[in-house]
Amino acid sequence: MYIKDMFKKGKIVVSCEIFPPKKHNDVEKLYNTISKIRPVISPDFVSVTYGAGGSNKGLNVEISTYIKNKLNIEIMSHLTCVNSTKEQIEEVLNDLKNNNIKNILALRGDPPQGEENFTKTIGGFEYAFELTNFIKNKTDFCIGVACYPEGYPDTGDINISVDYLKKKVDNGATFAVSQLFFDNKYFFEYMDIVKKNNINIPIIPGIFPILNFNSVYRITTLSGNKVPKELYEKLEKYQDDNDAIRKIGIEYASKQTLELLESGIDGIHFYTMNKSSEINEIYSNIKHKVSRIVKS
Repeated sequence: MYIKDMFKKGKIVVSCEIFPPKKHNDVEKLYNTISKIRPVISPDFVSVTYGAGGSNKGLNVEISTYIKNKLNIEIMSHLTCVNSTKEQIEEVLNDLKNNNIKNILALRGDPPQGEENFTKTIGGFEYAFELTNFIKNKTDFCIGVACYPEGYPDTGDINISVDYLKKKVDNGATFAVSQLFFDNKYFFEYMDIVKKNNINIPIIPGIFPILNFNSVYRITTLSGNKVPKELYEKLEKYQDDNDAIRKIGIEYASKQTLELLESGIDGIHFYTMNKSSEINEIYSNIKHKVSRIVKS
């Protein structure tokens, strides 16, 4: 099923993101994680990333295929511009199509490990909107894209972020999934600008639960996301108590998600980090609101 059609049913679309493990032997552990998430959340679709810097492309296809055809859960497979020519991208698209995958998340992608800046591959693409256009003209995939409520990563400028989203929509994107954020005001402000620019596609906010203190440092330094002062101070106070950090992270993500649901969002996207119990606990805290909401 095309993800774009899920939004036409008038209900909140719930999805989860997983990533290919570094070791192929750990793939079974990932499938076990999904088997634990499925009965609690019943995700409308599962998003499967590449590894860091565009690695694990083959494993992405393998995992996407298994979840789609063996577990019968709809899949959104990531596709990036990193280290790929047009011909190589077309090969991946053909592999996905031949395995009954119907949905793609088209991304520029992060620079490979050890490199600070993205470099266009000769014979490839420099921007996600170019990749989106290529997929649209070559295939019948449903195309999703990323969006950035705290501004485009390279500049931190929210208006540039919206401009790029419009280019992606003009080139074939039918929905968007946001980068993680911890303060809902950034998402609400972003959506106001999106609407003023007449961008009328479903946009799903991405929720990332903080489950250890070290992740706060990685997030704020690598992606530039801001952590609210009150939340940071609480995390800092209990930074050596993993159980306390986990509890704080789950409670905050639950509260954040409930506020977003109250605002009338199109869906919710959980960045699971391949964990099941924490995501299940968050969903259990908010499912009463998800089950009640039917968008008019």
